[in-house]
Amino acid sequence: MEDYLQGCRAALQESRPLHIVLGNEACDLDSMVSALALAFYLAKVSDAALEEAVAEVLDHRPIEQRHCPPCHVSVELVGSCATLVTERILQGAPEILDRQTAALLHGTILLDCVNMDLKVGKATAKDSKYVEKLEALFPDLPRRNDIFDSLQKAKFDISGLTTEQMLRKDQKTISRQGTKVAISAIYMDLEAFLQRSGLIADLHAFCQAHNCDVLVTMTIFFNTHNEPVRQLAIFCPHAALRMTICGVLEHSHSPSLKLTPAPSTHPHLQAYLQGNTQVSRKKLLPLLQEALSAYFDSMKIPSGQPETEGVCREQADKELDRAGNSLVPGLSQDEEEPPLPPTPMNSLVDECPLDQGLPKFSAEVIFEKCSQISQSQSTAASLSKK
Repeated sequence: MEDYLQGCRAALQESRPLHIVLGNEACDLDSMVSALALAFYLAKVSDAALEEAVAEVLDHRPIEQRHCPPCHVSVELVGSCATLVTERILQGAPEILDRQTAALLHGTILLDCVNMDLKVGKATAKDSKYVEKLEALFPDLPRRNDIFDSLQKAKFDISGLTTEQMLRKDQKTISRQGTKVAISAIYMDLEAFLQRSGLIADLHAFCQAHNCDVLVTMTIFFNTHNEPVRQLAIFCPHAALRMTICGVLEHSHSPSLKLTPAPSTHPHLQAYLQGNTQVSRKKLLPLLQEALSAYFDSMKIPSGQPETEGVCREQADKELDRAGNSLVPGLSQDEEEPPLPPTPMNSLVDECPLDQGLPKFSAEVIFEKCSQISQSQSTAASLSKK
């Protein structure tokens, strides 16, 4: 591995074909080590140029894109992508696996799977299998507890970081019809985070800098019993959008977050204690996508109806109930109902002319239109007689 890394810099300065292996843009440990180890493996088993920009996708979570790339896509729901890379190396070319690469993969799987803790439930049978295989091949690897504690401490070390750096450190984004939601992981207690000096101004600045309409922060830390604690904060200056998102999260049953409102002194920020600690940000993303759908559906109020607060609130409640009961991908409001048909291709445009409601007609315009129709019918009748 060391020789390979030293050769990468020289390879960039030469005009020769290269393998490009990209991890998640958040550059967390799993993404970085998985990309690094997979690139190391590809460099050992092939120097051949890639025929297309993307040769293969290897992931441990569902692909979010609507259309898969035109290449081999391998997705398996395990705790760590490093597990799949380890499997690929051991099945394809086990002789290239050195201790340094094994240590990277071993530590990453342990960190992603929370030291293989069954109570947390992130480790699968395959994760456990390949951790044990690495330990059998390299018995001098650090003890699980030692390496996990060391990596966990480094992961949660936010000393010296500004609020903007903390939010950007591990950030994901989703968008719908030009509305963008950022989801950041904050490795500290929510109460301490909310007490940071100038926090609200920093949140406003972050949203403006990253063109976000909503900022969702999921805080996570471990209590004195080494149990994970998760909390949520939703920052959004747009009241209707914030209420919709909060309502969907509160009403969700698949999964249930078991949210308890927490004190918040700012009207644009809603905070929660999250009772279900197994709901990570990855599991939160589909709920936020449903919330955006519910929000845009609630905006489609026919023209001419009185938009009183009571009517709007009633409509919003209906949308929240609908979204909260249809969170399983591929199913509609009731799990026994068949999946909705695919959206026709001609309706995949960004905006429909009727999105803003029906055209507004006054009584005079309607009377004039009726007169024109009557005159045209009279003219057609007289022509037919001739």
